[in-house]
Amino acid sequence: MSNLTVLNRTAVKVGTTESDASEPVLHASIYEELRRRMITGKIVPGVGLSTRGLALEMGVSQMPVRDALSRLAAEGAVEIRSKRRIEVLALPHITPARLKHLRDVDAAIDAAMENGDVVAYMEGNFAFHFGLYRANERPTLNRLIEALWLQFGPFMRVVYGRFGTANLVDQHRIALEAIEARDAAALERAIASDIADGMGLIGRSTWACV
Repeated sequence: MSNLTVLNRTAVKVGTTESDASEPVLHASIYEELRRRMITGKIVPGVGLSTRGLALEMGVSQMPVRDALSRLAAEGAVEIRSKRRIEVLALPHITPARLKHLRDVDAAIDAAMENGDVVAYMEGNFAFHFGLYRANERPTLNRLIEALWLQFGPFMRVVYGRFGTANLVDQHRIALEAIEARDAAALERAIASDIADGMGLIGRSTWACV
């Protein structure tokens, strides 16, 4: 994708200088662009990033890049190792021992799905996801994620109780295969699909009750 891509809803383009846009809009645009690159896998996990290199690529000074990376670090997306080098957090933190634990959890989830045990499925599902999330050792970020689960967890209990677990796609197996292959993009797709499946069930359940 070209560096002249319009960033989200702003009128600022990557490569636009500070003189062409207000500082808050520019900083927000750089943040959104880097965030998009991470979400879409254009920035590879475990690879060091240079603030100077990113600034040159985007045609801006290092200040808005540093500001964007600081925001991303606060969200747990990157780790700042020095003033100039930043590392994307992901697969490097999933050790063989953690992978084995995730496999054990997934096996318990499979048993719960076969038995139609909704409570055991939900407990296992939570354990699987947070076995991944907690690998980055970012407690603040994990508390935010837990807050989201706190809101939709009760809805999922109702949905699974109504529709059961037999027809759920095993995205966890796909995620485990991606971890073993050290394929960050495939892991991201698997987890995103797993969450989307759950949200889809909530949506269908809501329409069924209308």
